[in-house]
Amino acid sequence: MISIKYIYLMKKSISCILQVFILLSSTGCNDTAIDNFNSAETSPHLSPDYSGVTIPYNISPINFRIDEKGSLYKVIMTADEGPGISIKSEDGRIVIPRGKWEDFTSKNKGRNFIIDVFVKSGNKKWIKYKPVQNTIAAEPIDPYLYYRLLYPGYESWSELSINMRKIQGFKTKTIIKNSIAEENCVNCHSFNNGRTGDFLFHMRGSVGGTFFYTDKGFRKTNLKTKEMKNGAVYPRWHPSGKYVVFSTNKIIQQFHSAGNKKVDVADLESSLVLYDVEKSIITDINLPGKVNSMDTYPEWSPDGRHLYFCRAPQIKEEYDYAAIRYNLYRVEFNPSGSMTEEPKLVFNADTIGKSVSFPRISPDGRFLVFTIADYGCFPIWHKEADLWLLDLTSMKAGRMDLNSDFTDSYHSLSSNGRWIVFSCKKDDDLVAKPYISYIDSSGKSTKPFILPQKDPDFYNGLLKSFNLPEFATFEIKSNPHIIRKAVFSGAIQAEWANSFLTGNDKQSKNSE
Repeated sequence: MISIKYIYLMKKSISCILQVFILLSSTGCNDTAIDNFNSAETSPHLSPDYSGVTIPYNISPINFRIDEKGSLYKVIMTADEGPGISIKSEDGRIVIPRGKWEDFTSKNKGRNFIIDVFVKSGNKKWIKYKPVQNTIAAEPIDPYLYYRLLYPGYESWSELSINMRKIQGFKTKTIIKNSIAEENCVNCHSFNNGRTGDFLFHMRGSVGGTFFYTDKGFRKTNLKTKEMKNGAVYPRWHPSGKYVVFSTNKIIQQFHSAGNKKVDVADLESSLVLYDVEKSIITDINLPGKVNSMDTYPEWSPDGRHLYFCRAPQIKEEYDYAAIRYNLYRVEFNPSGSMTEEPKLVFNADTIGKSVSFPRISPDGRFLVFTIADYGCFPIWHKEADLWLLDLTSMKAGRMDLNSDFTDSYHSLSSNGRWIVFSCKKDDDLVAKPYISYIDSSGKSTKPFILPQKDPDFYNGLLKSFNLPEFATFEIKSNPHIIRKAVFSGAIQAEWANSFLTGNDKQSKNSE
């Protein structure tokens, strides 16, 4: 005979199974659509705003909150191929199951998809808002994003780190945190877009140096030689991986007691040097006109044959900081001899009352994206800073559609040239956040969207800035022990050379 206790346990088990089934079906394609509703004439407010955007198929779920009053919410995502995604929520937070999202986006590459939003209040009818239309691009985005995370101040650098984020998931990894390095400033990380595995970062302070990533960890190098007036600052890797060009800058801060700018950062002096990674040799780049100029923010062409940089007239003892404007130049690169040709003016920003900084070239060499501001070369504190795109075939330049009314700067292009990530302050004019936009083959950008997070409310409580976001195709293998060992190790002292050296020249020099 079956006992009453046994029947009770069976019923309880069946009830639990049914509850699990109902829960699972609420986020799956088996959930039925809502037929009885009233239609709203407005679009729903989503936070973050994932409406009218183009996203890569290999990005993490675009979790969001529905900012409409209600007691019950429902979202249905549909596209041409495969099952849709249906999610119910009682608080308006829409968290998309990653497996279903990846299946949905991978099957609909190059297609549009629709988000239908339903909201219900108490016993009232459901309200269906206007459909949100987005696009899934056929081109992938790079798998990793590296960035510096810091408070948006300027008087200190406490709690500063360089982090890595997997684009397709939500995994975040700290590459280096300054708390293990006597809280020194960690800055100016740089990848080589032409090769996999080339990475470096600077550290300033008591255990400062430049750290080059190797298969054994990090190699600490002192790039400052007795011949250099200023230290190496802004780096860019030559596509071959053999060289890194640095600007050497004498930087000052200027604080404002009035106006809409809190601080300005300016150069008093700047020039370019070339570092041979294998030989640890630094060479002055003897550009014509450098004596009367400030040269900074270098960038290589993808074939490594040309070096782009920003140049402004050398300031005098008395100067107006708001009158310092940089133009974009280019010079042919010759690793076996000095760059003797006259630099070619590529974009004259001064004629339109603007200043150029931070040039970045697409991997195919067609487009160059730079930051435009009213003056100077440190646009992160300039509300008017925008991203411009220069077509290097037609030499036509213009403001990109992705810009906001606030600071847009510090950008990086993906390895296929179809995606751009940049630091944007449009949400509160203080904290820089990572926004991503698709760039088509003609150079036109789409509405940018913020990097998705697992928690839809993540950015609401964010007090730190995402600084220098940069795409990468590989993951840096490191841990605090490896970093700490490199930080407190003896640095390799770079050697100064008066001219570019080939391998034979180096051997001759050592034999003297």
